[in-house]
Amino acid sequence: MRPLQGPSAGRGIGTYGLGLLQGLISQGFDSNLTLLLDADFPEPSLPAGGYKLAGSRRRYHGQLSAYEEAVALGSDLQRIRPDVYHAIDLRLAGRSPCPWVVTLHDLIPWALGGPRMRGERFRFWLGRRLLKRADAVLAVSEATARDAARHAGVDPKRTKVVYEAADPVFEPRSGAADRVRERRALEPGYLLFVGALDARKDPAGLLRAWAVAKEARPQLRLVIAGDPGAQAPRSMPGATTVGPVDKLELADLYSAAGCLVFPSRYEGFGLPCLEAMACGCPVAAYANSSLPEVVDGAGTLVPDGDAGALGRAAAALVADPEHARRAGLERAKLFTWSKAARQTIALYESLLR
Repeated sequence: MRPLQGPSAGRGIGTYGLGLLQGLISQGFDSNLTLLLDADFPEPSLPAGGYKLAGSRRRYHGQLSAYEEAVALGSDLQRIRPDVYHAIDLRLAGRSPCPWVVTLHDLIPWALGGPRMRGERFRFWLGRRLLKRADAVLAVSEATARDAARHAGVDPKRTKVVYEAADPVFEPRSGAADRVRERRALEPGYLLFVGALDARKDPAGLLRAWAVAKEARPQLRLVIAGDPGAQAPRSMPGATTVGPVDKLELADLYSAAGCLVFPSRYEGFGLPCLEAMACGCPVAAYANSSLPEVVDGAGTLVPDGDAGALGRAAAALVADPEHARRAGLERAKLFTWSKAARQTIALYESLLR
């Protein structure tokens, strides 16, 4: 659970770790758990449970952390002596004294390639190399499972797909429109984008989709929520940028939006799409990577990279949202942390047979 103690706490890996822990607690599995934390950082906020805590210390916490981890983690496991070790990111042991499973969120630096991903490929190079040593790889989507075989040489027989889920706070929020109006001076029905404006999220495509949507609905606003990230453009002309928000406000923003417009060119899972559907917000996205698995027929998926089609789809959903709202709510019910926890426990048990 060390990703909950750093910058990853507010990103997808942190959301995954906390959600899975809550699911395991709900299944009565918490008394079997020992959570490995970094003793040099404050203990994160964790849900109450019967788990134990164990500490570790590392010298490096940046680009070199995976290389130190490959050497040091084995000693931690020798000391703690778990039956199974579960890594939730790509900081992996070179050698493990027990069976181990790793959750693979994505291999986007290799799946997309390109010079902008060079730093990420260096950072995660060793983790990718060590993946094939895992006794089991838990992939968050079928697309990610395929990437594990294609880009890391993982035997598909050792890969199991276990989908993520949205936090229970993401549901249709009564009074969201009034709160968004008062807090952000936004009228309901806007286009919403959630996440970092990395190159793979196609910020230029987002602006193009918005421009096309405004041809049908000239007053339509674009709202961008989340930490923009290091790769973000200097500006997103005309858009309303609200920056990082807490889960409750994000649920309000989803609930009051006319459509989530999601021009990402590659996802390991696509959590914003699931969060939006859970709040009754229609989704328009590109049909690539894992997004068809998450959205399926509950939203509108357009050809990858076609920003014009994305904008037209978003405008149509804003104009007539009811079918997509109902379909999205039903679709989101299929993804729960309790279900993910049961599948994960079954995987642990299979490694001990």
